[in-house]
Amino acid sequence: MGEQNITRGDNHEAKRLFTRAVLNDLRALELMIDQGLIESGARRIGAEQEMFITDQNYSPKLTALKILNDIDDPRFTNEIALFNLEANLTPRRFKGSCLREMEAEMNEVMALAKQVAAKHDSKIILAGILPTLRQLDLTMESITPVDRYYELNDRLKEIRGDDFRMEIRGIDELSVTHDNFLLEAMNTSFQIHFQVSGHEFVDMYNLSQAVTGPLMAVSVNSGLIHHYRLWHESRIAVFQNSIDTRSTAHQKRGTQARVHFGNEWIESIVDVFRDDISRFPVVLTTDFEKDPVAMVKAGVIPKLKALMLHNGSVYRWNRPCYGVKDNIPHLRIENRVLPSGPTTADEIANAAFYFGMMSGLMNDADKIPGKLRFSDAKNNFLQACRSGLECHFNWFGGDTMPAAELILKELLPIAAEGLKSSGIDDEDINRYLGIIEKRAETKQTGAKWAIKSITEMDKEVHSDEKVRAIVAAMDRNESAQKPVHEWPLAELEKDIDWRASYHRLGQFMTTKLITVRPDDSMDLAASIMDWKRVRHVPVENDKGELVGLISHRSIIKKIVAGEREESVAIRDIMNPNPIYAYPQTSTVEALQTMRTERISCLPIVDEDNTLVGVVTEYDFIKLATKILENDLQDYHDDSQQQMD
Repeated sequence: MGEQNITRGDNHEAKRLFTRAVLNDLRALELMIDQGLIESGARRIGAEQEMFITDQNYSPKLTALKILNDIDDPRFTNEIALFNLEANLTPRRFKGSCLREMEAEMNEVMALAKQVAAKHDSKIILAGILPTLRQLDLTMESITPVDRYYELNDRLKEIRGDDFRMEIRGIDELSVTHDNFLLEAMNTSFQIHFQVSGHEFVDMYNLSQAVTGPLMAVSVNSGLIHHYRLWHESRIAVFQNSIDTRSTAHQKRGTQARVHFGNEWIESIVDVFRDDISRFPVVLTTDFEKDPVAMVKAGVIPKLKALMLHNGSVYRWNRPCYGVKDNIPHLRIENRVLPSGPTTADEIANAAFYFGMMSGLMNDADKIPGKLRFSDAKNNFLQACRSGLECHFNWFGGDTMPAAELILKELLPIAAEGLKSSGIDDEDINRYLGIIEKRAETKQTGAKWAIKSITEMDKEVHSDEKVRAIVAAMDRNESAQKPVHEWPLAELEKDIDWRASYHRLGQFMTTKLITVRPDDSMDLAASIMDWKRVRHVPVENDKGELVGLISHRSIIKKIVAGEREESVAIRDIMNPNPIYAYPQTSTVEALQTMRTERISCLPIVDEDNTLVGVVTEYDFIKLATKILENDLQDYHDDSQQQMD
């Protein structure tokens, strides 16, 4: 759940003391490993389930604290944003019916969350990225009011020295600059834990790195950021950017990002921590044990609070974890790549596939570095994130295989044998790996379903309405517990209040803009208006800032006055002080402004005056037409019901 009693790591003396505590914790861990104190022979599994909170029309809703207050269940905790929740599942021995029990607890947790959320007019959604979530939802008003998050945001910004940037290219392209770290809150995941013994940690960690690519390929569930069709697991790219503390200079010289897959096969767990301590400065500090080495020598096992807090601020996709229970220390591998959803059954199937591969290949885990280049393992992971089951993998012995073929022919049989040898019930092996098999055969992952659904929808329908329909279908299918390979494509919904897509300008403004520069010719602006059938063209400078607006009337006046020289520049006829609005501006407020000011075009800018969109009177005419059509349809439906 994370240490909450923290302070900032910008006080120099406190930072030095905390860094010393981190190093002392590392020495204590080395001592415990050398003395064989790490628990051995116990195999346990666990998971963390993150989820989104929405309103009845599937927009993000900031009711997390109200829900948590009413749930009164220690498994639940807050996340970074007020539209997120997290539940920590009970650790279990990896044997018998553990997978079935984990799914039962997942369903119990989801049912409880949904029941309490309903009291606050909210819904619970399992999604890697919520398609209805937009950048304008990621303000500091959405952050959970916990000191840890405010301090983390401020410290990350200070270290980075600039706003956070995100660029992702898929079928579509998305480029975003954001002033806080809440881009991270776009993601929810299903993080799974696999306990390993101290003597096997290195080999099992390397094995986890090797199988993460195939695991990712069949589990992708984050193909959309709003209506943009991007990576099949866009969470990976979003998270890497949202926590990237590197300055431009650091990026140019190849400094390691805080979110990373790694650079090479590891040779000791201590080396993993040493590397992270060397590369990444302390971000936050907390209370720590004064002499953990002395504690170990006295037979008291330390919690290594300083080392674990620092470890929690470095986001390896396979992360080493340390814990203590009943004065016995243990080690876990936390696999962080899996997205939340599409259903609890799909999630447990993903976990079963991972646990099965880890168990089925563990006897040869020490041979992994000789069978597979690390660069191939890393590339497999990135290719899986980008294109899911459509990618190809470089695999053991230099073979190159399609992802689906590798999973179906080689890895599923290995996973089945691994689960069987671990004592997992045959019924559960068949059920969960059967879900993976069907998903690989149909190639319908959650990401593929969402991308195909939005692509097949009517192009005339506004994108915000499309993504609401997709989330509604996700909600319906998840509640029915239908694995994603059985889902029909999403269709436009009649039961969603379509007006929810038009509350703020940022929801429906035109973003694919054609603009001109102040020194461009008047003829260019006139030609653009003729070609694109528009009556206004925004004027921006080379930084993308709004500096003016040119209208067809200003051009006509110039022509009528007989002053149409070839050298007329746009700056000479544009309005240099246009009235503008922001993405957060309400539609009602915008309408009042346009009516009062008697204008028919309203440029939209962000807080830095960067042009991000435009709305015109034509947009509102379409909106009015939609209102009329829906009112007539409602009248017809009511009349039909009365006749019936």
